[in-house]
Amino acid sequence: MEAEADRAAGRLDAALAGYRAVLAADPAAEAALTGLCATLDAMNRPGTPEEAVARSNFAEGLRRRGRVAEAEAHHRAALGWLPDFGGIHFNLAVLLQAGGRLEEAAGHYGEAARLMPRFAPVFANLGTVARDLGRLDAAEAAFRTAIARDAGLTAAWAGLGGVARSRGNDARAVALWRVAAALAPALAEIHANLGVSLKDLGRGEEALGALSRALAVGLPDEGGVLAQLVQQRRHLCRWDGLEPLSRRLTGLAGTSRQIHPWIFLGQGAGPAAERACAEAYAAWRTRTVTPLPAAEARVADGPIRLGYLSADFHEHATAVLLAEVIECHGRQRFHVAAYSYGPDDGGPMRARLQRGFDAFHDIAALSHADAARMIRADGIDILIDLKGFTQGARPEIPAHRPAPVQVQWLGYPGTMGAGFIDYIIGDAIVTPAGCESGYSERIVRLPHCYQPNDRTRPIAQPPGRAACGLPADGVVFCAFNALYKITPVRFALWMDILRAVPGSVLWLLAGPAPAMESLRVTARSHGVDVGRLVFAARRPLAEYLGLFTLADLFLDTHPVGAHTTASDALWAGLPVLTHLGPGFAARVAASLLHAVGLSELAVATAEDYRAAAIRLGYDAAERAALRARLAQQRDRAPLFDTPRFTHGLEVAFAHMASLCRSGQGPQGFELEPFS
Repeated sequence: MEAEADRAAGRLDAALAGYRAVLAADPAAEAALTGLCATLDAMNRPGTPEEAVARSNFAEGLRRRGRVAEAEAHHRAALGWLPDFGGIHFNLAVLLQAGGRLEEAAGHYGEAARLMPRFAPVFANLGTVARDLGRLDAAEAAFRTAIARDAGLTAAWAGLGGVARSRGNDARAVALWRVAAALAPALAEIHANLGVSLKDLGRGEEALGALSRALAVGLPDEGGVLAQLVQQRRHLCRWDGLEPLSRRLTGLAGTSRQIHPWIFLGQGAGPAAERACAEAYAAWRTRTVTPLPAAEARVADGPIRLGYLSADFHEHATAVLLAEVIECHGRQRFHVAAYSYGPDDGGPMRARLQRGFDAFHDIAALSHADAARMIRADGIDILIDLKGFTQGARPEIPAHRPAPVQVQWLGYPGTMGAGFIDYIIGDAIVTPAGCESGYSERIVRLPHCYQPNDRTRPIAQPPGRAACGLPADGVVFCAFNALYKITPVRFALWMDILRAVPGSVLWLLAGPAPAMESLRVTARSHGVDVGRLVFAARRPLAEYLGLFTLADLFLDTHPVGAHTTASDALWAGLPVLTHLGPGFAARVAASLLHAVGLSELAVATAEDYRAAAIRLGYDAAERAALRARLAQQRDRAPLFDTPRFTHGLEVAFAHMASLCRSGQGPQGFELEPFS
């Protein structure tokens, strides 16, 4: 090409004319366009409006071929030539959004919207970015504008459904996603989102259908939807066909980025696979987060500032465990703040927590970044994430790195696999020596037990056994874990126990009607009369705790065992039988038993568990002796000594702060027991 020779020889005017002549004949001549851009850049001259648009379109082609840095440079140069052309802003925003640079993308989408106010897709994309930034009001407004411009724009309806779900309005989300699905029935993501909201609304069979359709349509990464399908089958106790789905899910650990780690814990795949799953998910979930500049540790000139981050500061199991710890924190050494992004239910627990914290911040309406900036501005030394990857969690907030030390504790029984979390708080049972490779965090082992308790929980006088549908004299095996924690293997073992102990019953918490019916059908298939399954309706906390006093032995689930529920049983005086697994989630009840002085009820294998349950089912004297020991030890056992527990927690926090202030990185450590 003659123009190339002219440019090489420095004859830039001639080269420019030559490139333009080639492009006039063939607008798609990539070499000529590249040469034209290089020549104009060398001459520090802008191209024509048509050339600016062509340069941006050329950049978009580069982006699609993975040449992102070159594409961005061309977009920005085109924007310099034609700053008031909305299409260039839109193209650049798409590139920035794909690269996770959401704040920059939002700015360019905003400019594109100003310049192209009738172009619906720009508002849909702007809504998506705003939603990912946690700016739900702005996202909803943008999606509604997009729909007003083009009522058939699927992305806008789907985006509006996502906003409704983020606000906790799954019923509204379902209606919106059904519109999106009608517009684009071959879009698997819509069916997947629809299925998750239907699940959370308790419409289990519909959820199974939507999730199955999503898998059938096909997804680039099927792990997330497969996990939801497996979990929904667990919720319904629909175990037919579950095993092959479960094996398929386990095989995707670490390769799929969208498998929810909380669901994956139910696989019982072990710490290595759980870490691989969590690392992949954490990287994907926080891929759009740009951390704040590194936080510097404050000099030790005052109380250590603790920030507790959660959506559960209301009537919730985590709040029940935590409340007295907050009240026991020593205020001369610690300032204790709450950062709440969950609902305010107006209940007594919410009011108690608001009184207990030194400062209570409702950040539900803040974006992830704005919430992080508030935590940074408040000078928090140690941020304690109480949610991990449990339902409603916002790991994007700690991913911004608002505090110099960040800890995960209490809510999530496993590793988060996230580089932005420095420590996990455990103990010698849930995080035993040698388990470190299963955790991305440094492990801090508290003395006795990682789990706190609230000694003020009232226990109501229960109705009689007959009023609860229980036999007057038969052994009552209680298993008040959520039904989704029951596996077919564990249920079969329970049926063995019932067959071996005449007159005994299994007392379960009520769940979805289809799940309870599935359990009855399965019991019948094991040769057990369905009348030996008794379901307890859910009750207020004090009444619920009173129910435990009617039972003879609590039977734990596996591989995700009882956590708060096991503490509830022990607090109410009911011994708990568990068997240890390799992961944190399968070791919590064992930790509680050691801390309350009943360690012999934490057995090593499922066979030991079966044998112990049958033996105790026959031996009323041994059951009575266990109850007596529990009653005698309860009020002085470490498990229910909240001031002693809080002191240990504070020693751990102080050591974390000291390591940080001395310039050392996070280090695992174990505290010795103390009285």
